Amino acid sequence: MTQPTLVACHDCDLLQRRPVLEAGQQARCVRCGARLGRHPYSPVDHTLAYVLGALTTFIIGNCYPVVSLESSGIMTHATLLGAVRALHADNMDAVGALVLFTGFIAPLTILLSLTYLLLPLELGRLAPGFAHLFRLFISVSPWAMVEVMMLGVVVSFVKLAHMATAISGIGLWSFGITMLLMAAMSASMDQADIWRRFEALRHGRLREARA
Repeated sequence: MTQPTLVACHDCDLLQRRPVLEAGQQARCVRCGARLGRHPYSPVDHTLAYVLGALTTFIIGNCYPVVSLESSGIMTHATLLGAVRALHADNMDAVGALVLFTGFIAPLTILLSLTYLLLPLELGRLAPGFAHLFRLFISVSPWAMVEVMMLGVVVSFVKLAHMATAISGIGLWSFGITMLLMAAMSASMDQADIWRRFEALRHGRLREARA
């Protein structure tokens, strides 16, 4: 029978036992009321679906122009990686590196690592290096800023309206969908449940090896 888990509140550090939760339930700290954890209805398969959808739209967003500018009959197409190259050409390497990391490397790392981790987990298996890669995902997550990039694109649209005709590209819509899917992914994910599945599978393998 599953026993309550001993956890520390992230807000007030009170050590307490989190009760065993049924689907849809959540536990809160007895001192400050902060959420200690929750049990979503379909924790892994919903999250995996959002991850795969976000990965698909993210790839599309990087393959097609985010915005096209038309001025004096000349059409210029801009992609995310093209913007990074333009910043490098203008000797703005620090800004270019920040855009590259927060808008491309960090989101791609998150989506690829979760696909690698959750797909075998959904099939009842453990991916090699699970714990290390999951910790990498947690470390990189705060740096993925697709929504900030989208805000920057919207501001650019407004600024360039009087200079040229700005046309939204497939990449812009793809990044917009990616942003929504990643938000849904974060909302549906229960890290505690993922760790519980990891521990259950790992201990199951240890018992098989000892047998």
